[in-house]
Amino acid sequence: MIDFKGMHFPKDVILFAVFFYLRYPVSYRDLEEIMEERGVDVDHGTLNRWVVKFAPLMAVQAQSRKKPTAVSWRMDETYIKVKGKWTYYYRAVDNTGKTLDFMLSERRNKAAARRFFKRAIGTNGVPDRVVIDKSGANLAGLQSVNVILKFTGSGNTIKILQVKYLNNIIEQDHRFVKRITGPMLGFKAFHSTEATLAGIETAHMIRKGQLHANGLTAFQQFAALAA
Repeated sequence: MIDFKGMHFPKDVILFAVFFYLRYPVSYRDLEEIMEERGVDVDHGTLNRWVVKFAPLMAVQAQSRKKPTAVSWRMDETYIKVKGKWTYYYRAVDNTGKTLDFMLSERRNKAAARRFFKRAIGTNGVPDRVVIDKSGANLAGLQSVNVILKFTGSGNTIKILQVKYLNNIIEQDHRFVKRITGPMLGFKAFHSTEATLAGIETAHMIRKGQLHANGLTAFQQFAALAA
């Protein structure tokens, strides 16, 4: 259960604002006006603090409650600007387009790729195969994970495929994230960027039907993660 004690607004109001920001292409000032239209007087700075505080907590719950994913993965990275500089956003989906994991990194190298793959495996288990682009860093990172698996696991390793057209699924999936981040007018800090992206991915997972809906609307599914 996510703790809302000490907050000066009702839990449902906070969750609605956070979900709306993560699901739709709006700025904080846009959302401030939307909330005011609904009779809630809250400034954009407070809305930002809600997103940074609660979005990553909701993401953790979504990862633990999502439906099983396939063992054939697609991995790629895209670019997110933070404080005027480009950072690297690693993402992976399975071969049906379901979200596996994501990680923001200041660098694009073997160490970052290895860290991402270890994180994704920790969340989703070891895949049979991973499709990547022609990046040497991603290949080296995955090969180093295979070395670890070979000597510490069951002996099974991951089949690595570098076939660009097979990665169309994840390249298309990047577009949802970019559509939401576009109107946000840039990110000012690495930590808040990580938090916001985690929330966007959670809303995207709900949109893709990765949680058990049980007849609930998208917002109701999001709110249920806080229970």
